[in-house]
Amino acid sequence: MNQIVNMIIRMVMNKVINRGVNAGINRALGPKASQGPLTAAQKTESDAARANTKRAKQAMRVARKVGRF
Repeated sequence: MNQIVNMIIRMVMNKVINRGVNAGINRALGPKASQGPLTAAQKTESDAARANTKRAKQAMRVARKVGRF
């Protein structure tokens, strides 16, 4: 019984903490609407960052698969 209560409390606390962290980050970065439309340079930077993130995720997946053997 105690384990079930702890599990539920842990799930709730994780959600609360994640919401708090996300709210803090959003507040620190400011609203996106006030930044205005992206320029061509910002768009290419954003695309490059997105591509780098995708490559990093793929590398992490490969590393996990290799680590299993």
